[in-house]
Amino acid sequence: MHARVDHRPTTPPSAPVGHAEHAVRLLRGHRLAVLTGAGVSTDSGIPDYRGPDSPPRRPMTYQQFVSDPAFRRTYWARNHVGWRHVHRTTPNAGHRALAALEARGVVVGVITQNVDRLHQEAGSRRVIDLHGTYAEVVCLACGARYARDHVAGRLEALNPGFAEAVGAVADVEIAPDADAVIESTEGFVVADCERCGGMLKPDIVYFGENVPRERVDRAFALVDEAAALLVAGSSLTVMSGLRFVRHAARVRGVPVVIVNRGVTRGDDLADLRVDAGTSETLTTLADQLPDV
Repeated sequence: MHARVDHRPTTPPSAPVGHAEHAVRLLRGHRLAVLTGAGVSTDSGIPDYRGPDSPPRRPMTYQQFVSDPAFRRTYWARNHVGWRHVHRTTPNAGHRALAALEARGVVVGVITQNVDRLHQEAGSRRVIDLHGTYAEVVCLACGARYARDHVAGRLEALNPGFAEAVGAVADVEIAPDADAVIESTEGFVVADCERCGGMLKPDIVYFGENVPRERVDRAFALVDEAAALLVAGSSLTVMSGLRFVRHAARVRGVPVVIVNRGVTRGDDLADLRVDAGTSETLTTLADQLPDV
């Protein structure tokens, strides 16, 4: 058990309480587990859900998707457009900084709430995709799995010119899960499983759906392996991420640093909160933290 040093802020959790240099001092000499959210990918052109400048969003729930063909049609139509944007995004400086820290032994691994696979593209090798990824599609009936590229081709064949008809992708509002805001999805044809004709769903954990237990256990094990937890770009609004912060702070008693623009649900558990962008802060950490 690591001794806990009390660096808790005396200012309200919503107030800025530190800078990147403070995080460097607190994390120096520790091997880090990292938990990331949508804020890490905003500099790659993928908007987040709950940032200070983000519009209100109401993501589709699992129950809506599986029980209502109209909801399912709307989801796939919007995803067909939004996927083109997310698919062509590239890692930013924050992703690259975390990959560099892992290569040097400072970061033991990344738990990400994002589905964009940008950590892997940046070079991170140990990544737990807590909510799945947009790159695969699964049949809910027989379990067959398909690459999203393959399904994209089928959707284009079933709906020729649909994406172009709703306007250029650059002009459409995109959400982190590749959901595009489209006025009308009437007439869009959904692709079924080629093996059994069953319902296809992106391999993403929807709101109202549980993260697989095995995945959760691996994430807890990663936190247990580290001597500190760094949270980057997450408001920690949902329990799927907050539970790891609680575990690090209350069970492990290790330092917790949160880097995020705006308040988070885990601020009262943090030893330090840096109210700043993730790219510049993570780059500073990569530049200044020594190898462990």
